Amino acid sequence: MALYKTYLRRLATLFLMLNAASIAGCATVPHGFTVVTSPAPIATNSKEHKIFLAGSIEMGKATDWQADVINALKDTNTVVYNPRRSDWNKDWKPELSDPHFKQQVEWELSALEDADTIIMYLAPNTQSPISLLELGLYARTDKLIIYCPDGFWRKGNVDAVAAKYNIKTVGSMEELIAAAKARAH
Repeated sequence: MALYKTYLRRLATLFLMLNAASIAGCATVPHGFTVVTSPAPIATNSKEHKIFLAGSIEMGKATDWQADVINALKDTNTVVYNPRRSDWNKDWKPELSDPHFKQQVEWELSALEDADTIIMYLAPNTQSPISLLELGLYARTDKLIIYCPDGFWRKGNVDAVAAKYNIKTVGSMEELIAAAKARAH
């Protein structure tokens, strides 16, 4: 009976740990695939390839393309940093004096820095100024892969930066996912 109670306690502890990871924005599925969203800790010590999902969000203007990429990558050994969060509050002020906003920005900067690959999708009919900032920050690295279709308001600028700094560009979401998978292996 004592062995059985010990087993139940360990099982309960494991359940609580997994539940806490899920609540914190970190979900793991088979094959070492992990999704990390803010404010969960960055997986700095992870041996898996780390991919940051940069690009259009603009709450409502861009589709949840990140969910499609996550679903497509779930059979890889990767850590995916997803800045889109379900608990985002539009009332947070975009100022460092707002602790929620500051936490999000600091998380994104840390995740971008830690990532091995940054895939960027700039959706038509969006402006995505933060994504353009991130493009500028990482243009001179080998981390970026960009999908910028016709209809993005600054496509010409994005194409010029990509050409100048030899950034890999692709012509579809399928190609973006394939390029991310190729980097992950």
